[in-house]
Amino acid sequence: MDENKIQQRRRDQEEAAAEKRAEILGLNYIDARSFEDTFPLARDVFTIEQMYAGFLAPLEVGDEDSYKPWRVLITSQTPRSVVQKLRKKYAESGKALEIYLISDVAWKKIMHRYDPPKQIIYDDIEIAGEGDSETLKQVSQTLATVASDQVFDYLIDQADRLGASDIHIENQRQVIRIRMRVDGALHPVAELGRDRYRVIMGELSSRAGVSSAAKSSQSGHIQKDIYRDGSSHLLNLRVETVPTMYGMDAVLRLFNFDESMLQLDLLGIAPKERAEIDEIISHPRGMVLMVGPTGSGKSTTLYSMLNALNTLDKKIITLEDPIEYGIGGISQIPIDTTAGQSFADGLRSVLRLDPDVVMVGEIRDNDTARTAIQASITGHLVLSSFHANSTSAAFSRMIDMIGMNPIFSSAIRLLIAQRLVRKLDENKKEYRPDEATKAWVRRVLDGVPKDKLPQDITGDFKLWRPVVTADSPFGYKGRMVVMEMMVVNDNIAAFLRGERGAISTEAIEKQARQDGLLTLVQQGVIAALRGDTTLEEVNRVI
Repeated sequence: MDENKIQQRRRDQEEAAAEKRAEILGLNYIDARSFEDTFPLARDVFTIEQMYAGFLAPLEVGDEDSYKPWRVLITSQTPRSVVQKLRKKYAESGKALEIYLISDVAWKKIMHRYDPPKQIIYDDIEIAGEGDSETLKQVSQTLATVASDQVFDYLIDQADRLGASDIHIENQRQVIRIRMRVDGALHPVAELGRDRYRVIMGELSSRAGVSSAAKSSQSGHIQKDIYRDGSSHLLNLRVETVPTMYGMDAVLRLFNFDESMLQLDLLGIAPKERAEIDEIISHPRGMVLMVGPTGSGKSTTLYSMLNALNTLDKKIITLEDPIEYGIGGISQIPIDTTAGQSFADGLRSVLRLDPDVVMVGEIRDNDTARTAIQASITGHLVLSSFHANSTSAAFSRMIDMIGMNPIFSSAIRLLIAQRLVRKLDENKKEYRPDEATKAWVRRVLDGVPKDKLPQDITGDFKLWRPVVTADSPFGYKGRMVVMEMMVVNDNIAAFLRGERGAISTEAIEKQARQDGLLTLVQQGVIAALRGDTTLEEVNRVI
């Protein structure tokens, strides 16, 4: 799906939500897309401060002689008291007033016209390639010239523009290194002096509530509204700091609070796997486990499942440490494990609230596992994550944690292990691999049915490599999901019932492969044979 379609879909969802909200509140709704960029601005009706404080904006100035009403725009965030005062003020002065509810994004666009940004436009950050000292120097110079009160926001805005998932601020002996993780790979961005570093850390300390002079690691978070290209989204930043030999290092992890992007359709899941996911999460009970390392996209997939289940007839509750994405219509509860809270205690509490679907951020201990299992067999669909390298390893680890448990065998329905690999852009170049590579591919795919392979690998076959261009400095663009799915059938459940003798990750995987499971590395190699990625990228990530 191209960017324009994504933006259109996102806006459609915003407007649909606003229209529903207006109906609930008994207000007139108006879709502002037809006029938000062109209508004549009604100046001197409200001050800019009043507009920001009340989440409102004037649309049209009235005229008592012609009985033309005054038209005012509000949002779902406008306090009821503000609306009441408006109605009273205009009624007492004999003015006709019409109030329309618009979407939050429409209000932001309109406010962008009433109060355009006054900041200086600086050059965009470019990612430096290996050995590209010139780009590194240019970006460093740009960061050195950005106004002190703007440099932190500039860095965040640029990271969001580049699609970075993380910003690393690292103290070296003589300089401060800035790196960004884009499409799963770390890239150098700039080298700063101590003065710029102190400015950035000062802003970070103020906004995230962490101390740059602390003697131990700290955690914090920041929320920032990003406005770009006619749309806006809320960015959540998870901040982690740690003291090092030369100063305080920081990592800022970026989460886009844009629920329109949390769609299973946008994850690039193969049709067969997608059908299996849809079928399993449509059941009112059972457990689904996501496994994989940090940064493998587990949270995005879980949230996308929740979004698919988020209908008016379902009560959905999540327990998270921390909350990474905000989704309307879902009750999200933060669990602060550093303060002694536990997922198990939280889960027992929320089960008393009669949920249909529960998402537990992570199963970390026996107590949480047993409570989640109990919930999944008593009329709840339970989604959670678990630390393991593969579905078979997760299954084996769960058995080690809770023992051979016939109840668990009827609870667990699906395990998904996934990784994110970089996608080749359209300028990719095909090539014929050497004999050693061919032999390795055939060995990895041994036993995989031919109808699941995009090419015949018995003879000569082709692969692709990245091509560097000005628009794609690394030959990759975006990332895609590589997914290993284990549907728990009776053969797999037998391990939990103690019917299979010796239990090991290898034994479970052997049975699962006989039942049709494709491992992560097999799925990755198949993606490379399709031309979606490279073998080098598969071996780097999986």
